[in-house]
Order: sequence, then C-alpha cells, then structure tokens
Amino acid sequence: MTRPSNATRVTIVDDHALFAESVALTLENEGYQVRRIDLADSRATLASVLAAILRGNPRIVLLDLELGRVGDGMRLITPLASNGVAVIVVTGSVGGTWRGECLRRGAKAVMTKTSPLEEVIATVRRARDGLPLMSREDRDRLMTEAANGQDQDREMRSRLERLTRREMEVLGALMRGAQVRDIARESVVSEATVRTQVKSILAKLELSSQLSAVGAAYKVGWRPPGEATT
Repeated sequence: MTRPSNATRVTIVDDHALFAESVALTLENEGYQVRRIDLADSRATLASVLAAILRGNPRIVLLDLELGRVGDGMRLITPLASNGVAVIVVTGSVGGTWRGECLRRGAKAVMTKTSPLEEVIATVRRARDGLPLMSREDRDRLMTEAANGQDQDREMRSRLERLTRREMEVLGALMRGAQVRDIARESVVSEATVRTQVKSILAKLELSSQLSAVGAAYKVGWRPPGEATT
C-alpha cells in the first residue's frame, strides 16, 4: 500500500517482533509511514542504530530500552531528541526511576508494554498533532523521583568505596551466588571470619541483609576489583 508523501513517519526500535509488528500494522492501517530498525544484524551497535534511524528522518520514534546485545536504548534518547524527533519510550522495564531519567534525557512520554495497544496508538496520534503527551505534574514528579534516585545511588557508591579490598572480594562472591561456607572454603578461613566480614559490609552499607547488599551493588552498577563494569 502506497502512503502519501506527507504521511507522518514513525520508526520503531524494538527487538520484540510480535509487539513491534502489532504496533506497526495498526499504525500503517491509520495511514502512518512506518519503518522498523533491524536489530538482528550481528554488526549492529547503538551508533549504527542511531544512524539508521536518522537516515529515515522520522518525526516520531517508538523506542524500547532493552535492545539486547545492541545495548541500552536510553542512550539513544538525547541524540534523537536533539535532532527534533519525538521519542516515545515503550518498554518492558518496570520499577526504578527509569521513567524520569528518560524524560530528563528528552523523551516526550514513557510507557510500559503492558499499556493497551490503543493507548500506545493514541499517544502517537497526540505526538503527531503536537499535543502534550504527559501532564506537567506527572513529568515533574517522575523527574524528581529520578533525581532523588540518582542521589541515593551516588550515596551507595560512596559507601561501597569505603569497603576494604577483602570486603569487596566477599561482596563480589555474594553477588556471584556464593554462600558463606563457599567463601570460607575458597579463602581458607573460618566461616566465623567470613560472617564477621559480611557484618562489616552490611554496617558500612547501612543495610540489613546479604540480599539487600547484593541488590544495591547491582543497582548502582558496582563490580568488585578485577571485574569489568557494564
């Protein structure tokens, strides 16, 4: 079906084929000119995906954050927004402060894939018509939550830096799923010694359990010495 030359161009960047195809078909039936970016190419990178999007000169981009091995889709928001693209984030991510961070980087709206398809399409229509996609109150609230979350993450990173090298090694082992007895056996020390080290870790991080310490470390992207961060 041939689209009129003035049809609104929408690009979909999502590695979930069923979702992307459903959205694309619905938009095409409404007269939009829809293009999907191929994320299956083994050579694809965030830079090549960005270039491919901009070559199509879209007015609207529906962007997932989790792009598999290609990387974090959030990093595409600012360069797209700076090129005048209306970015609508539609992702499977839940929880956390990612919504506010996406808005801070320039996204016009943030939605989850649990949103009804009609709600996603209605948001695209509003973007096409130049209407606000979110209320000012919702935007401000989410961006404030993101800023507060960043402050908390910085504080946790600061606490992690206070750990001794041995405590970092123990926390790293816990993050890999090791138990106290495993760490003691591998380090050739008593379990009591490892428990004392764990208690010191929890005290410095101001947390109450090994699980919360592991979760906090992963949340801020911390890795023990010798392990690469991602």
